[in-house]
Amino acid sequence: MFGFLRRFRRDDKAIEASQAEPIAPEPLTEPQAEPVEPPALAQESPQPSIEPVPPSPPQGGEPTEPPAGGLWSSLRSKLARTRAGLTEGLASLVLGKKQIDDELLEDIETRLLLADVGMETTQEIIADLTRRVSRKELKDPEALLEALYEHMVRLLEPVAQPLVIDPGRKPHVILVVGINGAGKTTTIGKLGQRYAQAGHKVMLAAGDTFRAAAVEQLQAWGARTGVQVIAQGQGADSAGVVFDALQAARARGADVLIADTAGRLHTQGGLMEEVKKVKRVLAKLDPSAPHEVLLVLDASIGQNALNQAVQFNEALGVTGLVITKLDGTAKGGIVFAITRRLGLPIRFIGVGEKAEDLRPFAAREFVDALLDHES
Repeated sequence: MFGFLRRFRRDDKAIEASQAEPIAPEPLTEPQAEPVEPPALAQESPQPSIEPVPPSPPQGGEPTEPPAGGLWSSLRSKLARTRAGLTEGLASLVLGKKQIDDELLEDIETRLLLADVGMETTQEIIADLTRRVSRKELKDPEALLEALYEHMVRLLEPVAQPLVIDPGRKPHVILVVGINGAGKTTTIGKLGQRYAQAGHKVMLAAGDTFRAAAVEQLQAWGARTGVQVIAQGQGADSAGVVFDALQAARARGADVLIADTAGRLHTQGGLMEEVKKVKRVLAKLDPSAPHEVLLVLDASIGQNALNQAVQFNEALGVTGLVITKLDGTAKGGIVFAITRRLGLPIRFIGVGEKAEDLRPFAAREFVDALLDHES
């Protein structure tokens, strides 16, 4: 059942009740003065605000997630901007409708496009709904919305694949790529914390030697999470840094090595070649490395994120995606467009600044939160 339909029905009943019975005025009360808090003393704060890490469990494994109910509620609030445009728009279209007509289908199509679901995905969804309406499988607008929900879940379920650390590979090498501004270095810090908390011995390689703050940012994450960072100065050869990091990780028995890379524009061919070089250098030490090529994409740039995914995949053979900044955009539908075009596994989504806001992707929970639906 869709939460927004329940809310609108409650509102309708409240309006009817208010028209039927007069409302007695409330007694006047004196306003109470708000207590005034004394001003806080200024404090110096270190660089990035990063949550302290609780002690790691003694054995390796995958991190545990919060209970499903709390996760759904929290994710629902994080996806508020996309839901406001998509779900609340659907509510206004469906309420009061007694039957499905062409106008309703066209309006749903417009809503999907505005959420950056993409032309191909939207046409596929509308074609499926139209076919089912013509067969009289869907007889009312609510049934139409339920069919829309199930179609979206079916589209995403095949790509909801967690990133699993292979204990037979020491270290399991994760090469993280993406353009500057997508949240690449922050994602690496959060991943390092995540796997360290799960009991893995983690090392980070500060391979983005182009952006001035990238190395310092990764070192700050390492200092706060107890994860060792292999780094050199700005302008150092990125492939050399990652090569040294893999040697160190093997020598020290690390379980996981997460390597940052230069994050400039995907359209700059020479810089894409630089990332290819990093991949080749890793393979010299371990022919199977990297074991994961993880592309970080910023959801807020919409269709440009899809273009980036296509070009990075062609150049590097991407094996997994992290889609960030879903909490700050109305374009969360880009997840569907990327899935429809590439079918790459979505390992994580980013829905906030805190370490726990980097979450494993779960298709049904995502669509539940996006459409205000309770499974």
